[in-house]
Amino acid sequence: MTLRVAVIGAGRMGQGIALALSRSGAPVHLLGRTAKPIPGPLVVEADDWGVPCREAELILIATPDAAIPAIAARLAAEGNISPGQAVLHLSGMLGRHALDPLVATGAALGSFHPLQTVADPTTAAERLRGAFAGIEGDDRAIAAGTRLAGVLGMIPVEIPADAKAIYHAGATLVANYTVALMGMAVRLARQAGVPADLAPRLYLPLLRGALDNLDRLPPEDALTGAIRRGDTETVTAHLAALPAGDRRLYAIVGLEALSLARQAGLGGAAVEELDRVLRGAATG
Repeated sequence: MTLRVAVIGAGRMGQGIALALSRSGAPVHLLGRTAKPIPGPLVVEADDWGVPCREAELILIATPDAAIPAIAARLAAEGNISPGQAVLHLSGMLGRHALDPLVATGAALGSFHPLQTVADPTTAAERLRGAFAGIEGDDRAIAAGTRLAGVLGMIPVEIPADAKAIYHAGATLVANYTVALMGMAVRLARQAGVPADLAPRLYLPLLRGALDNLDRLPPEDALTGAIRRGDTETVTAHLAALPAGDRRLYAIVGLEALSLARQAGLGGAAVEELDRVLRGAATG
């Protein structure tokens, strides 16, 4: 059975999901503020959202978080939503209450957060397939999110509404802070004299190796390096070489690595000494 969908918001994720759904054979309308063509078989429709929304089984709001309540209020004011429909927004941070203006419609309300980055909408179908999606909402919204995940080839995971902030913080650490840490590593490589054109690529094989380990093992078993070995001398040398701001960040993340090393079996005097050294640098 096909799933009739209206996607409101023509940013990269909105375009990507619309294209992925279209590729799966689902009838899709992509709605935005300005009519425009996009790569693939779809165009952004801007003139009248009424018919596409009223005919859709599922409405996805793929706008920035701050705009979601206003979009919900517009849909309610225009009478575009009925009890038999489901409305899901794509925010990783907000819960179903961002859609409170639609409560009186009787529609199923919730959220569907793809745990994947989409930089190029034309590759979204491949990138979303096999990725997880955090779903939240009332029972019918959970069912709609689960069905949508099935169409996209994603794996649904139910997230309680009051836990979305901490869930989303974890996503930020992985998707955004990994990039930030790589930026820091590239800067340090340049300071170490690595040619500027080579520095951005220097650590990529190492990162791919770490990701491969994480694909097969839990974090405590995937951890390698000086802290996992209990090598206080190397860690101390790293801290001494770094400027103050970088030293504190290294130490704070190092304490998390030390926690994993403990879980993996590291103990004794090495743990106590590493803990002392890292805590001193983190607070100094």
